[in-house]
Amino acid sequence: MDVIVRRGDSLWYYSQLFHLNLQLILDSNRELQPNQLSIGQRIRIPGFVAQDYQVQPGDSLWSIARNRNLPLDAVLLVNQNINPNQLQVGQMIKVPIRITWRLVQGRQFYDYTKMMRDIRQLQSVYPFMQVSTIGESVLGNDIPELLIGNGTKRIHYNASFHANEWITTPVLMTFINDYLLSLTNQNLIRGIVTSRLYEQTSLSIVPMVNPDGVSLVINGPPEAEPWRSRVVELNRGRTDFSDWKANIRGVDLNDQFPAKWEEERARNPDEPGPRDYGGERPLSEPEAVAMAELTRRRDFARVLAFHTQGRVIYWGYENLEPPESEIIVNEFARVSGYEPVKTIESWAGYKDWFIQDWRRPGFTVELGRGVNPLPLTQFDEIYQDVLGIFLAGLYM
Repeated sequence: MDVIVRRGDSLWYYSQLFHLNLQLILDSNRELQPNQLSIGQRIRIPGFVAQDYQVQPGDSLWSIARNRNLPLDAVLLVNQNINPNQLQVGQMIKVPIRITWRLVQGRQFYDYTKMMRDIRQLQSVYPFMQVSTIGESVLGNDIPELLIGNGTKRIHYNASFHANEWITTPVLMTFINDYLLSLTNQNLIRGIVTSRLYEQTSLSIVPMVNPDGVSLVINGPPEAEPWRSRVVELNRGRTDFSDWKANIRGVDLNDQFPAKWEEERARNPDEPGPRDYGGERPLSEPEAVAMAELTRRRDFARVLAFHTQGRVIYWGYENLEPPESEIIVNEFARVSGYEPVKTIESWAGYKDWFIQDWRRPGFTVELGRGVNPLPLTQFDEIYQDVLGIFLAGLYM
């Protein structure tokens, strides 16, 4: 919601008027000099929308504000062009509405188009969340990164490296929405004061690493040639892509990183297909390159990659992980019921490369249990299990 600065207004006053943390207003208006506001300037107020309201018989601005548990000046602020003493029945005014409900509806077939729509809506209501593009997929889809918080501890979460593990994206997007709601409504999540997490951490999220692959699994092959014929051929003539993990070129993005890539390549398929082909060289695919460049640029303290399935958390790589990794993973296990597993015979994954090159904690979290793609009937259970990990990833 936007408001127009009046004489004597300040960002601190707006924070008191709307019961918001001042830092959220500052971060929603990064281009402004907070101590040099000018009359007529437009200020974004996070967590609110201005809703049209038609004046009813007996209404006054005071009664309208009281009925919505708002200060009178909050209503005056968004209606500066009207005379509050001369309201007319039928007149249209604006009323601030605090958003207290989720905008993301995660329990659905959740493709790239739905995710981008939700990101735009979240950014509109919560402008302190920064959105940027880290690169493009093979088909030219932007790969967005969301950034929440100003803290010195830099944390990264990602989802949907593998196409048929797409349920990880709406699970992660639901957490983002709940985190934003908690910040603007000053509500606890599982007893945790999230404003402290916001102050202490800078959370980077790439909610869909593999947009082309996710669309392939959910919507089937693209209409345009040559991609349609090419990808059906890679799928052995089948148009059912439910077991497809790779990107649109048939390269498994989580076998793309230079951490014993040659060993992983040697034991896996030697040509493109639905899964496990690591490409002709490490970081050959634009999606993997985008993730590698982001990781180098941000210098994360820890990373969590969300996959399905198995209800396990992989936390080691070649004994290169630091001692704190075991402490962190034990907390993840405590709050989720998932099993910590140090290593398996698998290389070239994103968290493997992160541990190898940074010697910092990296985790692959396998959500749910069953056969990929996991059914939406598991969504609520998965979210409740993993919510503790999302939070612990920030406060540990």
